[in-house]
Amino acid sequence: MSEQWFDAVALDALPEDDVSAVAVAGLDLAFFKVGGDVFATANICTHGHARLCDGFFEDFEIECPLHHGRFDVRNGKAMCAPLTEGLRTLPIKIDNGRVFVAID
Repeated sequence: MSEQWFDAVALDALPEDDVSAVAVAGLDLAFFKVGGDVFATANICTHGHARLCDGFFEDFEIECPLHHGRFDVRNGKAMCAPLTEGLRTLPIKIDNGRVFVAID
């Protein structure tokens, strides 16, 4: 199955150095804007099924609000215990002030 691009959100609607939850094509996604770069991940923690948009975001890492495990939003890598599984990341592109996300 090939990826499909979806119009997710206006770039200027994403706050700098913060996380925003956006539903796209039936998926609960988290968007992060840092220094003008945008990253998209699944919004559900792989460990405790908590919504990451409710966690603390700093220095490219989102902390799960449930058990305080941290993920690197650039690549989904689990950074510490209790996490054992990385986070799904999704490709994004910006066009005409809109953020698009690829979903396969």
